[in-house]
Amino acid sequence: MATPRSQHAATVVSKSTAESRTIAVPLPGNIVRAVITNVRPQVDSGRRPAKATIGDALRVEADVFVDGHDLIFCEMRFRHDADAKWSAVRMEDTGNDRWRATLPIEQLGRYRFVIRAGVDGYATWRRDLLKRLDAGQDVSEQYLVGAQILHDVARRAKASDRQWLTDLVEQLRSGHVTLDDAVSEVVTQESSARTLGEALAAARIAHLIGLGDPEMSTSSETFFVNSDPTRARFSSWYELFPRSAAPTPLRHGTFADVVARLDYVESMGFDVLYLPPIHPIGRTGRKGRNGTTSCEGDDPGSPWAIGAAEGGHTSVHPELGTLDDFRHLVAEAKNRGLDVAIDLAFQASPDHPWVQQHPDWFHHLPNGTIRYAENPPKRYEDIYPLHFEGLDWRALWHELLEVVQFWIAQGVTIFRVDNPHTKPFAFWEWLLASIKSEHPETIFLSEAFTRPRVMEQLAKIGFTQSYTYFTWRTTKWEIEMYMNELTRSPVADYFRPNFWPNTPDILTDELQRGGRAGFLSRFVLAATLSSNYGIYGPPFELQEHLPRTIGSEEYLLSEKYELRSWDLRSSRSLSAFIGVVNKIRREHVALQFNDALTFHPVDNDQIVAYSKSRATTERPDVVLIVVSLDHGFPQAGWVSLDTTALGVDPTIPFVVHDLLTDARYTWSGSQNFVKLDPEGVPCHIFSVEQSAERATVPQ
Repeated sequence: MATPRSQHAATVVSKSTAESRTIAVPLPGNIVRAVITNVRPQVDSGRRPAKATIGDALRVEADVFVDGHDLIFCEMRFRHDADAKWSAVRMEDTGNDRWRATLPIEQLGRYRFVIRAGVDGYATWRRDLLKRLDAGQDVSEQYLVGAQILHDVARRAKASDRQWLTDLVEQLRSGHVTLDDAVSEVVTQESSARTLGEALAAARIAHLIGLGDPEMSTSSETFFVNSDPTRARFSSWYELFPRSAAPTPLRHGTFADVVARLDYVESMGFDVLYLPPIHPIGRTGRKGRNGTTSCEGDDPGSPWAIGAAEGGHTSVHPELGTLDDFRHLVAEAKNRGLDVAIDLAFQASPDHPWVQQHPDWFHHLPNGTIRYAENPPKRYEDIYPLHFEGLDWRALWHELLEVVQFWIAQGVTIFRVDNPHTKPFAFWEWLLASIKSEHPETIFLSEAFTRPRVMEQLAKIGFTQSYTYFTWRTTKWEIEMYMNELTRSPVADYFRPNFWPNTPDILTDELQRGGRAGFLSRFVLAATLSSNYGIYGPPFELQEHLPRTIGSEEYLLSEKYELRSWDLRSSRSLSAFIGVVNKIRREHVALQFNDALTFHPVDNDQIVAYSKSRATTERPDVVLIVVSLDHGFPQAGWVSLDTTALGVDPTIPFVVHDLLTDARYTWSGSQNFVKLDPEGVPCHIFSVEQSAERATVPQ
């Protein structure tokens, strides 16, 4: 009996001893020539899913090649978890052994894809045949080679294709077929005419969609993609404290007051209204104004000190209203196209019901007391951290899962998660997967201002969006380097940035000292560099800029510790400008993605210029943004445009339309001049018109 090929071993004769020995390395069972590598998108070599959103045409790429000079076939197979069968699509050779295909994202949930490749015997034969024809060589023998290739294809073909493939084989073997450079000999199949070239192309397609010799092809690992709602990719967040929403000073705001403010939020063009914790607030260790440990009788305390006699994480603060009032707020917001997001802060005040009911859910010191939250040398006596690895950790984890499920039942599908990097990765991976399996529409924003690898890991294990370092990226080179990292590196496959110029915890030096121009510039950068962004208002639009102390990023008279009253009609308000920018974002699809971001050099380091583009059914949508980083003095410079990225012909004048001021300028070539003044609008958001002849330029 013959020995299987895979069990053959090599025999080597040693020169020194003339003794033979067997090397125990078996020969391969098959000779697989195709190599598939550098697949994108992928996360952790396929162990975790990349991210996409409904409606995306997700670009899948890989390096695919074989030894020698043979041509190859390459396909992508894909299916959604709900699909019974796999679909397949041919991949396009984009040059330099890089292949590309588009994965259509049509459902929420998880997709998987595999890349398959091998030698394309037919394509290689046809290429060489045409070369021989061009050289005037006798190709009769080559017809027989082609016949054998198609014979092998026919053996594996479906019955509906087998007969016409067999007919082609016979024609090639008989020599009754002639081929010119276009391979245009006409054959007949079922009374319909087709060229031989078309018929052979059909055979190739059949080969590509799965009829190739499986022993001579190879497949990649299986890669996964999670599909989220469109709002995961494109959103504008507005944060407000409900307790400061009252129209009269010193009165505690309610959910009804927030409903009354919805029209204001909608008028600025936001689509996510984020509320800090809305739960009962503990009294033990309650913080006073400006975060002091001295609390006056009427100080409301920090909303993040969750839990009191009135309830915990599934209760609402009684001064805000009832659960029915909250559900009414959610419904009214949806009527205006707004989603209400709430805060998930998995920690407890000393007064939380869990402290008495489940003491094992907390860290205990040797003296038996529960440990406060700490960031040495700071100690937060109004908060107890949860013990995610304690003796009763399983019950704790399930309780926290039920908290999320409770709020989903109230109509909330978007959550901003407080300090997720201080809880175990394993907990988040389990919780997020559990929620997503039943509610793929949910969105989780990771508020983790921490080390890069930690932030990235949180995104890998399931967080939909992530806070970033944008808040502290202020110089031109910092902005360009950071954006290239977020949009050009493998991080882009899974990390969705959400840019915030301010938060209740962060009042940067740029906003403290930059004046109105500083607020405008930082807002435009956040809203146009990233398709997801947010602001903490009303302090942002009212240009609140005073820190608690010199050198601090804490707000003076912070809403975190007291009620505030805001004059939304103030002449200082930037609400109208914010509304214009959000309208531009909605109307220009280029600003709803991050993948086509291109920076354009400027001969002035105080000016940054960049563009985004997107193909549409009518014409490409191209937006060019120019921002001054100097908030005190006018700046000017020459922009060196990448005309290819802008999609314009540099030999023909084109128009840039400033969507902020409605001004139009005719530009020409790649070098164009800009000047920005902080006393006016320190930035441009240009729509790029493809041709001056097609644009309407005011006289």
